[in-house]
Amino acid sequence: MQKIIKTCAALIAIFACCLFFSAKGFSQSPDDLEFNLDVNSVTVPLPKIFKPCIDLSGRGFNRDALWPQELATREVLDAWQKDVGFSGFYRIEYNLWEINQLAKNKELQNKLLENYEGLIKNISDNAGTVILDLFGTPAGLGRVLDKKSPPLDLKEFKSVVKGVIRYLSCNKKYNIWYEVWNAPDLDDFFLGRKQDYFNLYRTVAEAVKELESEAKIHIPVGGPSVSWWFQNLDGNNIITPERSLIYELIKFCYKYRLPLDFISWHGYSTNPAAEKQDTIYKKPTVTLIRDWLSYFNFDRNTPLIVDEWNYDRSANVLPERKEKSYITASFIPARIKNMHEAGIDNQLYFALEDFQNNKEGIVRNVGIFSLGGPKSVYNVFKMLTHLGNGLFASRLNDEFVGVIATKSGEDIAVIIYNYIDPEIVTNFLSMNITALNGSERKALLNIINSDKLEKVMLKPEGISSLKVTRKLKDLLKRTQELNVRAKKLESQTRSLKLTVNGLKETYAYQRYSIDSSCSLNCKFEAIEQKEVNIVDTYQETLSLSPYSVQTVVLKKKPKEQEAPAAERGAEATK
Repeated sequence: MQKIIKTCAALIAIFACCLFFSAKGFSQSPDDLEFNLDVNSVTVPLPKIFKPCIDLSGRGFNRDALWPQELATREVLDAWQKDVGFSGFYRIEYNLWEINQLAKNKELQNKLLENYEGLIKNISDNAGTVILDLFGTPAGLGRVLDKKSPPLDLKEFKSVVKGVIRYLSCNKKYNIWYEVWNAPDLDDFFLGRKQDYFNLYRTVAEAVKELESEAKIHIPVGGPSVSWWFQNLDGNNIITPERSLIYELIKFCYKYRLPLDFISWHGYSTNPAAEKQDTIYKKPTVTLIRDWLSYFNFDRNTPLIVDEWNYDRSANVLPERKEKSYITASFIPARIKNMHEAGIDNQLYFALEDFQNNKEGIVRNVGIFSLGGPKSVYNVFKMLTHLGNGLFASRLNDEFVGVIATKSGEDIAVIIYNYIDPEIVTNFLSMNITALNGSERKALLNIINSDKLEKVMLKPEGISSLKVTRKLKDLLKRTQELNVRAKKLESQTRSLKLTVNGLKETYAYQRYSIDSSCSLNCKFEAIEQKEVNIVDTYQETLSLSPYSVQTVVLKKKPKEQEAPAAERGAEATK
């Protein structure tokens, strides 16, 4: 389920933005690039975060009343299974309210449950993991007659949840992680307060503990799936992360000895490096959360999951997610790689299908499928399936172009992306805001509120005339330099020389591409194929247009089997 982003005052906007690059990490790099790959260098097993993983939500309405209404249509799910498969992480909203609405007709209710179970079984059978988001208080169990209400009758709610988990995990033994609610910090999804959420989490966690004791199996449970990692139910910002619901939940679970097997939150942004955000404690986000876990005696390596993310500019419908969806396509590998480098364990893109024609009247083009078919975004996930099982350490000294390089045996697969953040100014300033003192932050916000920021970015002399500290002026200068470079490269094709060392024999070369030439219903097929004979080094020069993704695959061709000796002798006497 997607959060409804509300544009508020500049204070909230800039605090809620994510970081782009640290000030010390900014550097000028040439427009033409080189990437050298030694196939004999060390690799690590490809982390799970690089697998195609997605929230299976979509449409929000289905003509079949017995099909889960927040789930993408059967046709779209079938297309995904055929092209991508179900071996990664997949999130499903398990709507307890919707299921309860059919309580008086067990036949219809069972058909709805069978539809849920069929998909869960399919994922589990294909070695995938289901994150089952438990959402929606059944009618009669909440404080008000609303699926968003916190449960009032916790004993009965526990009985309902326990029955669900017993059947799916203990009896059927499906591979499921249970997530307690979705976006509890937003009124659009939860009508309670912090203690109400804690009561809800405790109810589910205690049900899990009892079932684990009965069945002698481990059942993962976690949350809180907040709208951003530092958010809480009273509103919060990056300056006070210790007030976050994540911190409070860790502390609550420690106090009551409750399981907390994973931590999840949302991350909607245009910033590919959002998870590399520094905090006021001079620590990156991930390090701070892991420090909290260690302090309260939880496993420091508890999985951290961004359970909903997408390209987002605070609007329900964006051209970058439809007619210009190649922009979102180029954002996806950039964001995933940065998540990995930040230390995030898993991610789930939101969502499989656009939301439209639903009874709530919500239209959001967040899906990789629309009514018109798949967008170019879909092909990025197909590209991810080409990655090998070994990941090379690969890094370009560039703010916008990045590489994901892998191998499987003697085969090589490389994804190259060129993404320029259109909101690079606010994201870069937001990244650095924790390094400013209170008066400097106030001065920066005044510049934004007075509409001076755009003017300052256009004229270098505008910065020197500002009555602010040298530190803030330096930050604005660096932001200005980065913005000038971004504006230049938004319309400039770049060249990258790809050199692969250590290959021998004959290889089949394939190149796939996503760019502005196609946004909807783009076929996924190699735009270039050839056979190459390699002695030791292979080179290819690639042209990278703005907002594009390319995948290069080198597959070693098997040697032709030599004919048996007797057959060779007979041939020689002819």
